[in-house]
Amino acid sequence: MKKLIVFLYGVLAYVIFLFTFLYAIGFVGNFVVPKSIDSGTEGPFARSLLINELLLGLFAIQHSVMARPAFKRWWTRLIDPVLERSTYVLLASLALLLLYWQWQPLPALIWKVDTKLGATLLTAISLSGWLIVLLSSFMINHFDLFGLKQVYNNLINRSDQAMRFKTNLFYNIVRHPIMLGFLIAFWATPVMTLGHLVFSLTTTTYIVVAVKFLEERDLLKSLGTDYEVYKQQVPMLIPFTGRRTSKAAPPKAKLIG
Repeated sequence: MKKLIVFLYGVLAYVIFLFTFLYAIGFVGNFVVPKSIDSGTEGPFARSLLINELLLGLFAIQHSVMARPAFKRWWTRLIDPVLERSTYVLLASLALLLLYWQWQPLPALIWKVDTKLGATLLTAISLSGWLIVLLSSFMINHFDLFGLKQVYNNLINRSDQAMRFKTNLFYNIVRHPIMLGFLIAFWATPVMTLGHLVFSLTTTTYIVVAVKFLEERDLLKSLGTDYEVYKQQVPMLIPFTGRRTSKAAPPKAKLIG
């Protein structure tokens, strides 16, 4: 019964994540969803800006702190390690849902593409960014990344192996294609308001800082020389900008301990 409850918890966390991810597409793109990045009543500028930055900061802190190995070691002494990933995904999703709910519109116009072709093209590019995010997650291990694999293995009494570090497909173009997909999705818009610009600038800053100074540091500690070689061969976020310094192929897979 306990294992079944753990499994249902993991499924619930995944369903909430999936809803949050799909809602994000409409939120950033200003379509379908009832509350988007530019919808709502405009309030005082300073108050709106402060609320938005606090909401983004809350997500950034949760997302970065809970992903650190030291926090995971402490956290899994308090909860079942099988639930660690699902809980991380659930709390990240709840932080984003709070952001969607409380986001304050700043409708001042930065740019607007008036031609139908241009607007359609930018919207298509943005949607391609979301597709890159989704496909990139499957190129490593989507269900491991979002906690389902762990709770399923626990349910059927199968030992859980650490997620493998893979460098296939998009990961041979940039080291962090999921983050690249988010950047494309956030910036490719036919209508850029001040609120959307604040969102894009803040998230871009967070992505670059978190990837360069937190995630890459953890990967180097875990993978050592193999990841150092990979860094030399594949650019971090901007495709085709890194110079390959070694003729050896990037490592195809290595267990992350």
